[in-house]
Amino acid sequence: MNNKTRIRAGALLVLVAGLVLGTTLLANAEEGSDEVTVALKWLPQAQFAGYYAAKEMGFYEEEGLRVTIAPGGSGDEPQALVAAGSAEFGVTWLGILLEARDQGVPLVNIAQVFQASGFRYITQADSGIAGPADLRGRTIEVWYGGNEVPLLALLQKYGLDPDNDLTLQSQAFDMNAFLNRNVDASAAMSYNELNVVRESIVGASVNLTIDEVLALNVGAYQALEEAVNPDGELTIFDVNDEGVAMLEDMIFTSETFLSTEANRDIAVRFVRASLRGWEYARDHRSETVEILLTQDADGSMSRLHQALMLDAVIELIWGSGGELGYLEPALFEQTADIALQFGVIAQPASTAAYSHEIWELATSED
Repeated sequence: MNNKTRIRAGALLVLVAGLVLGTTLLANAEEGSDEVTVALKWLPQAQFAGYYAAKEMGFYEEEGLRVTIAPGGSGDEPQALVAAGSAEFGVTWLGILLEARDQGVPLVNIAQVFQASGFRYITQADSGIAGPADLRGRTIEVWYGGNEVPLLALLQKYGLDPDNDLTLQSQAFDMNAFLNRNVDASAAMSYNELNVVRESIVGASVNLTIDEVLALNVGAYQALEEAVNPDGELTIFDVNDEGVAMLEDMIFTSETFLSTEANRDIAVRFVRASLRGWEYARDHRSETVEILLTQDADGSMSRLHQALMLDAVIELIWGSGGELGYLEPALFEQTADIALQFGVIAQPASTAAYSHEIWELATSED
């Protein structure tokens, strides 16, 4: 073997040794990580941007966590998965957690992400419905399964009996009945269905199909939206302004999981990385949309719609001036009172349904 051959062989051995060492260190790091699953309420979309951003940007990994994100939309609900131990954490609405606790399932809210409700009820501006009191004698579509409760609270506020003063019907997961004027009012989440309606109005105003609208870049669409002013063709009732809002997306786990110090530490790290993911989503919106689009298994996502959704979600998180992840006790009481009044829960909710401890440790600078 000549000198050049020896040098090449030696370099190869160093390279191989480095690869082996790197693989070993990676394996050891993974072995030292805590593996957890977070179950989402619905399919991948900007509603859950912070968790996908936290995973993609390595925030969970930096906290020593290997996180599996389990989308919803089919199979068991997050509360059932966490209760069964199939997932350590879940993301759902506070009213749903209170219902589960009322049935004896010991779940606990450890970080309140959405600080305001995304529920809106919308009518056509030319319908003659200027306020909720004008819904008398009208047909309203609404999602059931507990999603109707804010509407019932709104109707009661204005002295309307849902059984005798108007007609309620089940709402599909689209806005076709509203857009075709087959109903007088519809439920719409501020970050999803409301934008679906706005996109349709903008398209109709400039002779673009909905596919052509969704193919626009964000800047081009926003210029059209400003010119068309689709909200001018709508009357929008905001449940937050009406005082009948119930808190929505939050991170929860089970009291059983939190019963050990090791698991409480995992919860702190998971919340810290998740909140960091939401801060990233707020500050890097276009990059976050690209992360979300990698989850588009069937090609149904639109870059434009996800960008608009993300903007609206960020408004729900930070728009009211609340602190990211903190559950305001007064809003908990409002949610719990409405849940009790309209039969979501049979007994008054206990403050044991939430804990600030994990959030406080996750956001501590120590």
